Amino acid sequence: MASAPRLLIIGLDCAEPSLVFERWREDLPTLDRLMRQGSYGKLESCTPAITVPAWSCMMSGRDPGELGIYGFRNRSDRSYDRLAIADGRAVKAPRLWDLLGSHGWKVAIVGVPGTYPPPAVNGSLVSCFLAPDSENTFTYPPELSEQVTGWVGKYLLDVPNFRSDDKQRILDDIYTMCDQRFHVATHLLEDEEPDLLMLVEMGVDRIHHALWKQMDPSHPSYVPDSPFSEAIHEYYKHVDHKIHELLTHCDEETVVLVVSDHGARPLMGGVCINEWLQTQGYLHLLRQPEQPVPLNRGEINWQRTMAWGEGGYYSRIFLNVKGREPQGLIPPADYEKVRTQLAEQLRTMVGPDGSPLGNRVFTPQQLYRSVRGVAPDLIVYLGDLSWRAIGTIGGNGRIYTVENDTGPDDANHAQHGLFIFSDPQQPGSGQQVDGAQIYDILPTLLNRYKIAAPAGLRGKLLPITPIMA
Repeated sequence: MASAPRLLIIGLDCAEPSLVFERWREDLPTLDRLMRQGSYGKLESCTPAITVPAWSCMMSGRDPGELGIYGFRNRSDRSYDRLAIADGRAVKAPRLWDLLGSHGWKVAIVGVPGTYPPPAVNGSLVSCFLAPDSENTFTYPPELSEQVTGWVGKYLLDVPNFRSDDKQRILDDIYTMCDQRFHVATHLLEDEEPDLLMLVEMGVDRIHHALWKQMDPSHPSYVPDSPFSEAIHEYYKHVDHKIHELLTHCDEETVVLVVSDHGARPLMGGVCINEWLQTQGYLHLLRQPEQPVPLNRGEINWQRTMAWGEGGYYSRIFLNVKGREPQGLIPPADYEKVRTQLAEQLRTMVGPDGSPLGNRVFTPQQLYRSVRGVAPDLIVYLGDLSWRAIGTIGGNGRIYTVENDTGPDDANHAQHGLFIFSDPQQPGSGQQVDGAQIYDILPTLLNRYKIAAPAGLRGKLLPITPIMA
């Protein structure tokens, strides 16, 4: 048995608290035990509640505005069609492993989103799903890539094409990816004896998106008597067992944090946000495409367009401001008036049945302590995340759809993930903690190990460890 890591963090991307804390708790003995001997609760994510930037917010204690990361893809500049994936190079703030490493901790990091290209750490790092493939170097140090391949064969950085109808193949890949993650983590524990081991398991997220409608009668496309009706339940049980196995390689002094970056909920449909903007007079085309196409492949009349939107689990709305965008239309003096008017129209949007959709609309200035990079002018939770944004144009005026523009997808993200914290030196009594936010994780962990936190962190200390004197 390897000597204990001082801290073990197991990230379960998209793990849904209602499933872990309520519906399936008795079927998850490892997580149940950690809850009973520690503290747990819902964990409010950042806005937007998506993998990128949520894990970087959690590990840095900074919000998306401070990081300048507003989604999986971000505008590179003020042009209309330059979107770039926000990989690890976009994260300028130190993260937990950097801070612990600077205090002499040896770290082992596996699959944490936002770690490609693999950065140098005081220890070992296996990159995340942002890496293009495992044929190229995906680890630090680089020679670790060959070791990983020797341990597990071809390493799955992600489930290929998890938005497809080939459900059995997706499910098989999810299990393979999960088992490889935990196998690699076990090798690193045994071989390197790190002080911190952190891994993020992405299969929970992928199985929600692929198979939620197979289990949930509230889903509009529910599949009764599906052969996959128990697939998500069985997978949660499998992950619980893999956590148990990993814990057998730790001793009784190891502090354990199980955490998710956001939750999950059934996806009720899609809102074709750019079609809606056309109906409201904000977006104009030179020519309607014969079939739906991505916005950057359409013929937009930028000289008449005031706003456009990007799709995804939430929508980002950008205004075409004179002197800011290449063919800006909105005078700077009218910017706030137009933004306020559009936000109110979005809030009062009705659904296909004519009742209010329940959109939540934010400005970056409301959400973030500072705003770096090219931020959206409005961030929109359609139906409070029960609907996703479809970013294509050419829908012949159709606003609502059950089809997804990036492939079959059953689930959207929910604003609250979860945390379970078990500290043998400060045993809890199964207390449920309210009001926890994703920004609280970093300062709370640093406080636990009596390491001074960087100045200006956004989070607070959770009442799960004694406050450092």
